[in-house]
Amino acid sequence: QVQLVESGGGLVQAGGSLRLSCAATGNIFSINTMGWFRQAPGKQRDLVATEIISGNTNYADSVKGRFTISRDNAKNTVYLQMNNLQPEDTAVYYCYAWGIQTMRATAAMDYWGKGTLVTVSS
Repeated sequence: QVQLVESGGGLVQAGGSLRLSCAATGNIFSINTMGWFRQAPGKQRDLVATEIISGNTNYADSVKGRFTISRDNAKNTVYLQMNNLQPEDTAVYYCYAWGIQTMRATAAMDYWGKGTLVTVSS
């Protein structure tokens, strides 16, 4: 059973920084895509950043230059370093994974963490 567990959310003042972590647990051989989405109250869940196993990254325009995604494939973890946070970054941040290869199968499906709340005060 694969699970994604996020950590690192919290309350920060505008201009501050946070670092989110997400660990994928289970007997995992590899994960094709890992990343982060976020959802503010009353809004849709939007992409923040993704990184595939080869290292290619994709960022939402709103976070380019401020957020950095990284992976530790040996630990099946993904991180999101968030700098110069702004109130509009306030949201629940969800860890995302796709294409998890396990001992039993390689599933071309989405996995989601339960989310971690990031609140940025002005």
